[in-house]
Amino acid sequence: MTNTHDRAVGAVLGSAAGDALGAGYEFKPAVPEPTPIRMAGGGSFGWAPGEWTDDTSMAVPILRTVARGGDPASEAALDGLVAAWSSWAVNAPDVGIQTRNVLTGLGPREPVPARRGACGAAGRPSSWGEAHTASHARASARQEHDYKGQSAGNGSLMRTAPLVLGYVTGAADEERELAAAARAISDLTHYESDAGDACVLWCVAIRHAVLTGELDVRRGLDLIDPSSRDVWAERLTTAEQSEPVDFTDSNGWVVSALQAAYAAVRRSDSLEDALVRAVRTGNDTDTVAAIAGGLAGAVYGASALPAAWRELLHGWPGLRADDLVALSEQALQARRA
Repeated sequence: MTNTHDRAVGAVLGSAAGDALGAGYEFKPAVPEPTPIRMAGGGSFGWAPGEWTDDTSMAVPILRTVARGGDPASEAALDGLVAAWSSWAVNAPDVGIQTRNVLTGLGPREPVPARRGACGAAGRPSSWGEAHTASHARASARQEHDYKGQSAGNGSLMRTAPLVLGYVTGAADEERELAAAARAISDLTHYESDAGDACVLWCVAIRHAVLTGELDVRRGLDLIDPSSRDVWAERLTTAEQSEPVDFTDSNGWVVSALQAAYAAVRRSDSLEDALVRAVRTGNDTDTVAAIAGGLAGAVYGASALPAAWRELLHGWPGLRADDLVALSEQALQARRA
């Protein structure tokens, strides 16, 4: 029997574990049964066994923001997220194309030649970082959208689970506040409304699972724009009637990624089963499994994570599973303070 605390921590650990489990299978074809799915690392970036990828690396600053307390959707908190992501992306081996393009656009608007004594860091002019703010990130995300004509990749949904820990006290209007925060953080890198809608639906579903242990992805439909509700209801129905592998070819799109993750969780009977089903989809395996793990972890709890996976789990910036647990507990305490 899980409790609220176990399920809340489970959302964070489940997402990170799904990410690490899927890392070695990314960009590969679907893996049918009975081939086993192992947390063996490898893949395109040579991940170590149990090492998480960009999905969790971008989620860690969100978790830290919630752990510090205050309003995660405040402009100051959003500025902090953009600064943290920008710093991480400089040397990160794997950054999503949409996210990298947005963050790349946040350098100084007028480059200043680096010179000795004028740098805050080696080789960087003193103006470096001035554009690393939420307002500049939103403008960069809009520019990326206008250039490509679309920006609904799955990169904001993959990192969203830790935000929920700031909104699980059961207070009045908390669900609506969570929805607003989820969209605000999504908008930092993904301008298109489908990305924000997906984050709202998923965060609200995770919160409901944390508080009740129940799976209800439709709960957040009333918290997105009325013009989009019927479309999303149809998308959820499609997911309920499909297998995760039915979305393999397009699971880099936030809608298909959510549908694949939902199908995996809906058909599962354990946290391990949900993550394995998500990874079997192939293609963007780490992200689909990270998304699925946030919700499945909230349903089944952190205690349901296989011990062998928990022992292996680690990643940027030098954290392990126990560190994620500690940060999760701080986040839960901070919001209640």
